[in-house]
Amino acid sequence: MGNGPLDVVGIGNAIVDVIAHAEEKDLVDLELTKGAMTLIDAARAEFLYEGMGAAIEISGGSAANTVVGLAQLGGHAGYIGKVRNDQLGGIFHHDISAAGVEFPTPAAIVGPPTARCLIFVTPDAQRTMETYLGASVGLGPNDIDHEAIRRAKITYLEGYLWDEPPAKEAFELASEIAHEAGKKVALTLSDSFCVERHRESFQKLIHDHVDILFANEAEILSLYQAKHFDQALQQIRNHCETVALTRSEKGAVILSRDEVHVIDAEPVETVLDTTGAGDLFAAGFLFGLVRGHGLSACGRIAAICAAEIIGHFGARPEKPLDQLVADRMGSGALG
Repeated sequence: MGNGPLDVVGIGNAIVDVIAHAEEKDLVDLELTKGAMTLIDAARAEFLYEGMGAAIEISGGSAANTVVGLAQLGGHAGYIGKVRNDQLGGIFHHDISAAGVEFPTPAAIVGPPTARCLIFVTPDAQRTMETYLGASVGLGPNDIDHEAIRRAKITYLEGYLWDEPPAKEAFELASEIAHEAGKKVALTLSDSFCVERHRESFQKLIHDHVDILFANEAEILSLYQAKHFDQALQQIRNHCETVALTRSEKGAVILSRDEVHVIDAEPVETVLDTTGAGDLFAAGFLFGLVRGHGLSACGRIAAICAAEIIGHFGARPEKPLDQLVADRMGSGALG
């Protein structure tokens, strides 16, 4: 990595996204769980890939999408994630570097191929994700760039990566380095099924290491096995310094121990694909935080970024995010 300060360094699954239209019948025929992220093996990945229609292929992964969005807003971002030295690994490295994100993690020269996420988008804009994690889950403590963590104001952890023990160790190490340097740690819960797998250890991670938490309504309800959103909200505000809870068309709720802000969703002409909405919400919110804005303004920037993503296919912005934010909030929002 470079030598200058970083706003955010993300740690996550380095994945190439493959995005295609699908009908409801396709999901049934392929025995897919609609709206979920399901982990699959290499053979299943090959089978599903062959059955997909015309697709968009682009480097992705949740935390990678977030740091690319932050870079588009004018932030300084880094990324730590594992790829293989294969064709998809080369695509991933080129894409994220071209987006202005520092990416120092060496490619693996042995082992599974680069990860890919097969995303089936139905007419209601729901995305169903079948993910082969491949090389990405090989990430461990030895891949953590200590200096990059110290240089970053915020280290952003992707919940999807929490499945494997070496990644857990990597997260805990990165969090300790960040806090020893007086910096913040953020976590996205990523997926309600992910929360169900790791409820107790996620609660411990949040309590011990996390300053800023991102979750959608389903994820925060699952974390506390709560029946009502307000019930979950009251629980989490006692365990985390800053929390951003997204609620789709209902907008978002941003809270700290002594503040609550309800953020309206930004208007969107047509919702085409919700892939990456949470990732870009986090990008906008983190950008606002590192620029010193209050929680309400951070939420507004986040909502503008999320709205851009859901108006087209793919999890990377098609319009310049910095220009969108400046147009709607004034150039001071980028300062």
